[in-house]
Amino acid sequence: MLDKNGIAKRIAQEVKDGYYVNLGIGIPTLVANFVRDDIEVEFQSENGVLGMGPFPFEGEEDADIINAGKQTITTLPGASFFDSATSFSMIRGQHVDLTILGAMEVAENGDIANWKIPGKMVKGMGGAMDLVASAENIIVAMMHTNKAGQSKLLKQCSLPLTGVRCVKKIVTNLAVLEITNEGFLLLERAPGVTVAEIEAATAGNLIIPGDIPEMQI
Repeated sequence: MLDKNGIAKRIAQEVKDGYYVNLGIGIPTLVANFVRDDIEVEFQSENGVLGMGPFPFEGEEDADIINAGKQTITTLPGASFFDSATSFSMIRGQHVDLTILGAMEVAENGDIANWKIPGKMVKGMGGAMDLVASAENIIVAMMHTNKAGQSKLLKQCSLPLTGVRCVKKIVTNLAVLEITNEGFLLLERAPGVTVAEIEAATAGNLIIPGDIPEMQI
């Protein structure tokens, strides 16, 4: 199965030349490290950055340059900084081609829950609700199961929703899946992972269209 970098590397294959891409907190931030060198992509962070680069090497961090998750980042030549009003105008105006988010749960109809666990302290929903309400192309980067081994791909989300019927594709440590009207369509399996293992780890309806190819990372 994949680690977090493996998930990010597979998602990087979904990034196309000329895209404006918003990277959420967690695994999505790693995607910038794996985008092909022969394409031009603008990475946006909702705290007001356009033109993010890869994560900085240890010792090269600049504490004044951070993403929405307060992680230190690098910027590429021509990067710009602006206020939140401008940033969310970009998001709400649908000027972002691809949004990559983490999630605690995803339902088979494309619902996503990624901002709150009832009873636990939460700083706020951040920009996630704006992103899922405005974006037409949303990919979720997540682990297939939680620490207890329970599926995070469900028939119905149990946590408070961030967005309804908005997720298009999911990349986990086990598989690549697409949301369809019938449920989770299995597209690829992670290296060394069997279809039976993916079935056992998926609580929602899993559609298996014949032989499933292994991911090419």
